[in-house]
Amino acid sequence: MQFWSSLLLLATAAEAHYHFPRLIVNGQTDAADWVNVRQTKNYQSNAGVTDVNSGDMRCYQIKPGTGKYATVVAGEELGFVAASAITHFGPVQLYMARVPDNADINTWEAAGNVWFKAGSISAVPPLGSSEATWPAYNKKTVSFTIPKNVPSGKYLARVESIALHQAQSVGGAQIYLSCGQIEVTGGGNGTPGPLVAFPGAYKATDPGLRWSYYPIATSYTAPGPAVWTG
Repeated sequence: MQFWSSLLLLATAAEAHYHFPRLIVNGQTDAADWVNVRQTKNYQSNAGVTDVNSGDMRCYQIKPGTGKYATVVAGEELGFVAASAITHFGPVQLYMARVPDNADINTWEAAGNVWFKAGSISAVPPLGSSEATWPAYNKKTVSFTIPKNVPSGKYLARVESIALHQAQSVGGAQIYLSCGQIEVTGGGNGTPGPLVAFPGAYKATDPGLRWSYYPIATSYTAPGPAVWTG
């Protein structure tokens, strides 16, 4: 009986987690998982990354890209599908890294200070742990507007959901992320920044990676740099 109870608990835990296997562009969702998104290590387990110093903080990928990428017009929306839904409260953010012209988008590692924050769906006061505070909570899709002045070119688009339900102590936050492969067209002459690295952009002690149920905080700021709006 104890054995089956343990299995049930494991299954329930896995169902409560999630991953981001598909992109949405112009209202059209990828026809299959991992077409325009690099397949992540949690494609079966749905487990999140808990060590912000791990190389998994970059793209959490299990293998390179498939050779495909989605085309997005600057100023329009890029969406991500959460399988099966974003079942933990916390912010959801978008980072982008421009692929060098001489690099292969499928194998480029995006190491070093190459990432800028392009969007953030964060807390709406008054703070709590419900959907009223966290707009992305329990949603099956999230979307961000690609900055109008971002230069045209190929990019990795990194979505991250920071789950705060066990973040009462350092190291308790769970980060669910993946990297989509896109080409931005119709871009501008902006200089995105500040640029940060993954790992490196976050410290385990960052206030944005902590959450207290009691007393509830009166303010919340997601970790990382400010959103670049162009």
